[in-house]
Amino acid sequence: MTGDETPIGLRARRTGGLRGTARVPGDKSVSHRALIIGSLAVGETVVTGLLESRDVLDTARAMRAFGAQVDRCADDTWRVHGVGVGGFAEPDDVIDFGNSGTGARLVIGAAATQPVTATYTGDRSLRARPMGRVIEPMTVFGARCIARSGGRLPLTMSGAESPVPADYRSPHASAQVKSAVLLAGLNAPGITRCSEAIATRDHTERMLADFGAEVGVDTDDGRRTVFVRGQPELRARPVNVPSDPSSAAFPVCAALIAEGSDVTVPGVSRNPTRDGLYRTLLEMGADITFSNGSVAGGEPVADVRARFGALQGVVVPPERAPSMIDEYPVLAAVAACAEGATVMHGIGELRVKESDRIDAVARGLEANGVRIEEEANSLVVHGCGAGGVPGGGLAESRLDHRIAMSFLCLGLAARNAVAVDDCTMIGTSFPGFVSLMRELGAEIAEAGTGA
Repeated sequence: MTGDETPIGLRARRTGGLRGTARVPGDKSVSHRALIIGSLAVGETVVTGLLESRDVLDTARAMRAFGAQVDRCADDTWRVHGVGVGGFAEPDDVIDFGNSGTGARLVIGAAATQPVTATYTGDRSLRARPMGRVIEPMTVFGARCIARSGGRLPLTMSGAESPVPADYRSPHASAQVKSAVLLAGLNAPGITRCSEAIATRDHTERMLADFGAEVGVDTDDGRRTVFVRGQPELRARPVNVPSDPSSAAFPVCAALIAEGSDVTVPGVSRNPTRDGLYRTLLEMGADITFSNGSVAGGEPVADVRARFGALQGVVVPPERAPSMIDEYPVLAAVAACAEGATVMHGIGELRVKESDRIDAVARGLEANGVRIEEEANSLVVHGCGAGGVPGGGLAESRLDHRIAMSFLCLGLAARNAVAVDDCTMIGTSFPGFVSLMRELGAEIAEAGTGA
């Protein structure tokens, strides 16, 4: 979505309960990386279960622009013929990442140590998001960048012709920054290191190792330092993308708060750097069980079953934030239906996502009768108990797919319907979300249709 499409408002109202099996799309983080790392490998990478959302499709177009052959096949698999490390060609045109901060930051990293010049842009939302946190480490490798004020897109970057390895100490708990550094390090001689104070999602490290890169972790100084040895020959590998835990969070959380619900989501990634939401929900007393554990695409997976029940507010520690950073909006919807207060610390990173998610969640909850306390780096939600959220208000999505889906989930448990002003951007991460929820029994319809 560009931000210029005609808004489509939706309204969700209390249901008699959600029931059934919800097959959610492939993991977005793994999908981006499969396309990028497959494009840097030698040979053909076959990807199954790829998330075919707008964000991921924009990354596929970017890889084609750099010379990789990326094709969707009739059997729903994707085949990526890579150009090898250091093999990027110079794009003929501007690369547009739409709404995808992950795609933009990771691809900027992959191109930073290759002798090509490219210009990157995105939609109105992405052009307002900070890119300086990625630009800074890229200059350490020798890349030259020109961006708008505040380090914002559009950005033109000339990759380093004689790259040097980086030893970067990241001030941000950001998997995107770490991944950009590691991807840039692939085409630099020697060892590139990225140090982080709090462990962030490790999909890049896992996949690089699976493709043959020498990747390791050092924790001797109290920080987690990931390193990669440059100039490997990455070997094409099949990638089976697991179901996205961030997408699974929506039917799971809706089932926990909508009375009479019993929903199973199969094959969900249980990567320990991504399971913070599920740990938090269990602490709240959620009726969640895991079964049929296995491995897909190098990631642990399991079926998740969620059933309605009483929930209690908890304190979510700041060190948990990286493992659930995308799930705080839907956690806030759950917290609104719990007894007592839920306190979320260390979530300042939410202010630089697709929107200022702390403010968007706070204003949406207030509009629906839920009391909150908001600070720069924290949010307190005072729960109304099961079935106690008044609802009846309008939540502004602010071109943010997770805000839109979270408030639609809240509407399924509130006393009165909850409306969301614009839901057109949901397809950036979860195409088919509304139809999936309706199949489970959710009452979601366009605003003004009497739903």
